[in-house]
Amino acid sequence: MSAPKHVVLAGVSGFIGAHLDSYYRGLGARVSRIGRSGPDARWGEREKIAALLEGADLLINMAGKSVNCRYHEANRREILRSRVETTRELREIMAGLKNPPPIWMNASTATIYRDARDRPMTESTGEIGSGFSVSIATAWETEFFAGDLPGVRRVALRMAIVLGDGSALVPLTRLARLGIGGPQLDGRWPASRARLAAGTYHRFGGGGGTQKMSWVHIDDVISAIEFIRDHADLDGAINVSSPGTVTNAEFMRELRRSVGAPFGMPAFRWMIEPAMAVLRTESEMILKSRWVIPETLENAGFTFGYPTLAPALTQIATYRAIPA
Repeated sequence: MSAPKHVVLAGVSGFIGAHLDSYYRGLGARVSRIGRSGPDARWGEREKIAALLEGADLLINMAGKSVNCRYHEANRREILRSRVETTRELREIMAGLKNPPPIWMNASTATIYRDARDRPMTESTGEIGSGFSVSIATAWETEFFAGDLPGVRRVALRMAIVLGDGSALVPLTRLARLGIGGPQLDGRWPASRARLAAGTYHRFGGGGGTQKMSWVHIDDVISAIEFIRDHADLDGAINVSSPGTVTNAEFMRELRRSVGAPFGMPAFRWMIEPAMAVLRTESEMILKSRWVIPETLENAGFTFGYPTLAPALTQIATYRAIPA
């Protein structure tokens, strides 16, 4: 498939969106951006959005409030709204177009699967989990695949933790350089009624840094998107995750190696929970076991540039992509 002439990106203010913007502009494509502040159209400006989408070659939607926050009621509402309402707006606009983009890719998340320590989760055999984060992911995908859009191929990108400059590696790398980049160890922690009711309580899964960490390099995210665009038989929910899943302990060890940190003190849950409260985020981010395998991509013949963790981290560190 030739390079697209016109790409519409929604929600490009984040890490992945910025890389997509740069990539497609580098190909010489016209890139139109939709977001809270435009610049080409803002959410709610349906006529402008429709004009951008009419005749475009590709729509990619990455809109959604960051989940790196405390899951209090206001944030939970915004996390849901920013994903479901924007996806619904795009779907309703697409349904009214004469010549919609032939392919629409929407962000999703590998967090949709259960806490997995016994076997990997694939598109065909994976089990959907429970709790707040999973409910967001399922509502997001349900909205995305709702209704009929003749002539439009829809793909939900179930992405693992994306590694690269400006990614989730930044805070972990700072910890490693300070000598506290050891494994994050799960443990027992009291559950409040409010967190149980909201589905935001992380249940103990196993200690020793054994929780799995599925990840993918940003270059492979972009390559996978182009591969999917080039293969008309690929649609539905697709895992975008490196086949080289590691444990949390292994991940932190490789991260320390990549930045030259000789040791890293472990963090126990009794230390993590208060720290996460101070940092205004949730312990689930580092304690949930995410073991995701890219079955669909591998079966279709996709080759990862970074199938294992060490070369991926070395590449990022070598090019000084992570600020000190």
